Amino acid sequence: MAVFSRVRDIFAANMTEILDRAEDPARMIRMIILEMEETLVEVRASAARAIADGKEMRRALSRLEALQNSWTEKAELALSKDREDLAKQALIERQKATDMAEGLREEIEQIDATLRSYEADIAKLQAKLREARARQNAIASRLESAVSRAKARELLHGNRTEDAFSRFEMLERRADLAEGQADALALEGPKGLEEELNELRSSDKVDEELAALKAKMAERKKD
Repeated sequence: MAVFSRVRDIFAANMTEILDRAEDPARMIRMIILEMEETLVEVRASAARAIADGKEMRRALSRLEALQNSWTEKAELALSKDREDLAKQALIERQKATDMAEGLREEIEQIDATLRSYEADIAKLQAKLREARARQNAIASRLESAVSRAKARELLHGNRTEDAFSRFEMLERRADLAEGQADALALEGPKGLEEELNELRSSDKVDEELAALKAKMAERKKD
């Protein structure tokens, strides 16, 4: 009866409602699956015992039916010998065997009905178990997806990402500075031939003007 009570409770349970109320759905569904598996094992064990009992009762019924035939033959033999008293006793014994056989048939019918109930319960339990395992896989997938999304959000919006981009910007600034310095050095590089010649021409002119100025001042002193 305890097994049947547990089975009925499982059948009556609304798995979605149970999971919605649970604080930890993954843990709850593991407990539900464990309960179903244990109950399924118990139901199958009870069904196996019922099958064994049914087989034993059918063997006993066969023996009782053979005994009834035997007492019928004995009653007929007694009547053939004009021993009605013995025939009557034989019929009494046959009736006892008949009553016992009827009792066994009723018990066998009850066992068969119980087995049909077990078979139906086993099928329903297996269906519920498949549903629970499917829910378990779905919950596991959702949890894995949620963890992946959380990691992605943390990567996109977390401090680690901001620090990384800050380092990128610092490196870019250093690269810009280095490039600017290289460009400046290129501008201040060695003078070209044309530039040196122009400087020499300018220097000659300055020297000529200086010499002319000196000569002019010398003439003024003589005067």
